[in-house]
Amino acid sequence: MPAETLILIAGCFVAAIASGMAGFSFNLIAAGILYHWLPPQQLAPVVVIASLLIQSFTIGVVWRVIRWQAIRPYVIGGVVGTPIGTFILGHADARYIVAGVGMLLVIYAGFALARIALRRAPTAIRAPAGADLGVGFAGGVLGGIGGFSGALPVMWGDLKGLRKDEARAIFQPFIIAMQVVAAATLFAGGFFTRESGMMLLTALPALALGTWLGLRAYKVIPAEGFRVVLLALLLLSGLSLVL
Repeated sequence: MPAETLILIAGCFVAAIASGMAGFSFNLIAAGILYHWLPPQQLAPVVVIASLLIQSFTIGVVWRVIRWQAIRPYVIGGVVGTPIGTFILGHADARYIVAGVGMLLVIYAGFALARIALRRAPTAIRAPAGADLGVGFAGGVLGGIGGFSGALPVMWGDLKGLRKDEARAIFQPFIIAMQVVAAATLFAGGFFTRESGMMLLTALPALALGTWLGLRAYKVIPAEGFRVVLLALLLLSGLSLVL
């Protein structure tokens, strides 16, 4: 088995565990591993479809408590932003953008972990309704670039002081919607190829096993432990994207 195939399987497996547990971080973790070997334009359709499959499988965890009204502004902004991200992917070197996202994750996750270590509870911020629309737009742009639609909204939810179940009930449906839009724009942009289809089929067993393990972890990790694990995943993902 070629080394790149093994790397693809391992990267998708680790990312699937993270996504099953956290509800959003598949693309970030996968990119942090796989962007060292595969170009963003080749990897984008694979991780977008893989993330969509995982999110659709795990949405049952929060289906009964989804807040449809709260999701609306994020989706509206994201639908507008996603085609812009796909355009950027096709006309610019997306690795620089991913590195910028990685730096943002490092700064935020490091700060939040420091606050937890110092036992200082984060202060929830109050923001106008239009802020959610803007966060959704930025998430959509990142989703079009490589399926990173969940990063900014999840960080935004943390800043707003949302509980882990409340945040997941808002942002996981948003991510699913954005992955559908991203898949459509990537297809229209010619990014889907026979090679990307073969890569996705190869990774499917790793995706299934990793998602199952992540869901089990989600059910047993306590709230504070979940927060620490999530922030640690963001920090590691950010470091891997920057270095």
